[in-house]
Amino acid sequence: MKHAVVTGAAGGMGRAICAKLLTDGFRVTGLDLDYEGLAQMAEPQFSGCVIDLTDAGAVDALFQGFDRVDVLVNNAGTCFMSDFPDIPAEEFSRQMEVNFASAFYCCQAGVKRMLARSGAVEGVRKIINISSNGAYNFDVFDPPHYRASKAAMDTLTKDLARRYAVEKIAVNSIAPAMTETPLFNVLTPEVLARAIAAMPHGRAMQASEVAAWVGFLASPAGDISSGNVIILNQGRDVR
Repeated sequence: MKHAVVTGAAGGMGRAICAKLLTDGFRVTGLDLDYEGLAQMAEPQFSGCVIDLTDAGAVDALFQGFDRVDVLVNNAGTCFMSDFPDIPAEEFSRQMEVNFASAFYCCQAGVKRMLARSGAVEGVRKIINISSNGAYNFDVFDPPHYRASKAAMDTLTKDLARRYAVEKIAVNSIAPAMTETPLFNVLTPEVLARAIAAMPHGRAMQASEVAAWVGFLASPAGDISSGNVIILNQGRDVR
């Protein structure tokens, strides 16, 4: 059975992604700091692991214990709302650690496991990074350190896609706009209302809708997509 690893698994988006991959027949390992959240997700083909994804050594040791990694979904992330130029150095560092460094470390460890079995596993292995419209759309409010963390993720996506194409590792980013998750709670009601009003369908997207795109990329249908930043925003930014 193919094995998928999902970071930030206990959050709203992470749970939706795990549910989709389990439905599609994957064995799923969910990584998160939230022990109680992971415990709530218990089912036969799901295993949760409490880990600090900003600890490179812990990430590498964990991945070394996996028998195989067919799909890695870097979903862990947060959004700190201090605005420029008054962003504390500690907040900037934490934003980059949670959103980018965690994905970087998981990609390093995940690629090692994928390459270790490159001759034994049929098909294309997948890395799917959950980015954000905030990496490129400057019409909506996002703090600059959040934008930078997601833009860095997209650059990593393109680099790894080119670097490992011959080894049949496909790497893509999914960049959703307003999606209903617990991260909504970091926005003021006024900012949230304006952001939702800007969506062409008049509503935020649902985590299950984004998870469906993860499922597509993880499936054989996604084998020929690599190096792409897939924008999901109901057509909001078409010019």
